[in-house]
This record gives sequence, C-alpha cells and structure tokens, in this order.
Amino acid sequence: MVAAFGRQLKVLRIRAGHERATFGTQMGYSAATIAAYEQGRRIPPPKFIDRADDALDAGGVLKAVKEDMVRAQYPAFFRDAAQLESQAAALSVYATQAVPGLLQTEDYTRTVFRMQRPLLDDEVIEQRLAARLARQQIFSRQPAPLMSFVIEEAVLRRPIGGRATLRGQWEHILLAGQERNVEVQIMPIDCEDHAGLDGPFNLIDTAQGKRIAYTEVQGDSSVHTGHLKIHKLVSRYGILRSQALTPSESLAFIEQLLGEQ
Repeated sequence: MVAAFGRQLKVLRIRAGHERATFGTQMGYSAATIAAYEQGRRIPPPKFIDRADDALDAGGVLKAVKEDMVRAQYPAFFRDAAQLESQAAALSVYATQAVPGLLQTEDYTRTVFRMQRPLLDDEVIEQRLAARLARQQIFSRQPAPLMSFVIEEAVLRRPIGGRATLRGQWEHILLAGQERNVEVQIMPIDCEDHAGLDGPFNLIDTAQGKRIAYTEVQGDSSVHTGHLKIHKLVSRYGILRSQALTPSESLAFIEQLLGEQ
C-alpha cells in the first residue's frame, strides 16, 4: 500500500509538471522527504495527503486511500486495535511494562522504540513515533471519550530514557490525569492482593455500545469479542481499580515522585 501510494504520488507530480524540490517547497516539505514518500520509505501524514491531492488536482485519488495509509503507520499486529481505539467511546487500559502509548511523551516513546530488539531502522522508529503520537489526538476529540488507566508503580519508577525523560513523563501523566475525562490510577508495588498477574490488557467501548478487549505480548496480539472473555476482563479491571490507589491518591503519588527527584 505504501509503495503503491508513493508511485501514484510520483506519477501525479510529474503529470502536474513539478520537480520534487518545487513541489516540496509548495507543500512545506524538503525534496528528500518527498522522495521518501514517493519511494515508499516513509508514510505521509493525513494532512499531506489532503494537500497533495488538491495541489496535484488528483480528483480524490490520493484522499481515497488516506485511511489505509493511516492504518499502515502501525505494526500489523496493532492495526485493528488502533482503528477501534480511535473511534472508542471509552477506554480502559491496564499497563504493566511501560507507560501506555496514549500517555507517552515524545522522548519516552522514541526511547522505547530505540530499545527494541531486534533493532529498528531509524526511519521505522520515526514512522512509529509519529503514529503513536498521532493516536494522542483522541484527547482533543469531541465528544471526549472516557479514559481510565491503571499503571503499575514499577512502570513509573523504571528510568526509561534517563531521569530527565522520566521526569517529563511523570509531568505529562500528571497533566493528563487532571482532565475531566481521564482517570489515572497507580497500582502500588506493596499491594498484597493483585488481580492483574495474568498481564496487561485494554478494554474498548464502541459508540454502538459494544465492548471489545485487546491483549498483546511479545508482538503477538488478539482482539477479543467473546462474551465470556470480555466478562472476565471487565470483572478483573474492576477489581484492579479497587486495589489501586484512587485517582486523587495517584496524582498525589506522582507529585511525590516529582518532589523526590
């Protein structure tokens, strides 16, 4: 899909009589970036696709595949979940290894991708970084979805990216947790009763009233719709929330971490 889009973009640019450099200047991008788009090495953002379609008088040809290009930004195992997430009426996220993607800062996210093994190419890192940050547009969506996060304390203490990056991440979570539609809860390390030992999961409520679960481990993912599985995870999430610090206690805990550093 990405390669086909790039070839189509090049054909339309040449048909319109533009050199890469002049077209890039018109669009606000470098010639090297236009080349990367045309060669399928980078995925253009939706705003570029809209503007390029108009500038090249493509008649909607480029815009027609915009949603497919958005999906292509994500690893294959996450594409279905990303689409469901973007349209969700409510989200519930239990995180055990790293800060949830929706709450990550740019520095934290880049470090997470740079730490992956096998190593990712720099272009893939930047592509996935842009895709993850684009997911955070959900915070400004109207109507605002209800979002709940239960995060293990160990996640907040793991200095991914170094102390400066971690501090910036704490501040970011603190600000997000003050939004009316967002609740952040921390699961203390010293909690003796723990319902989440089977690992992380997400619950997604659709605008049509359907509830879906998403689980992921070692690059393998599953989207669950079965009533029994959903019932178990919904019950488990409710217990996790009751075991974790309350939202106000959790924000106070993050403020305490900031004061300690």
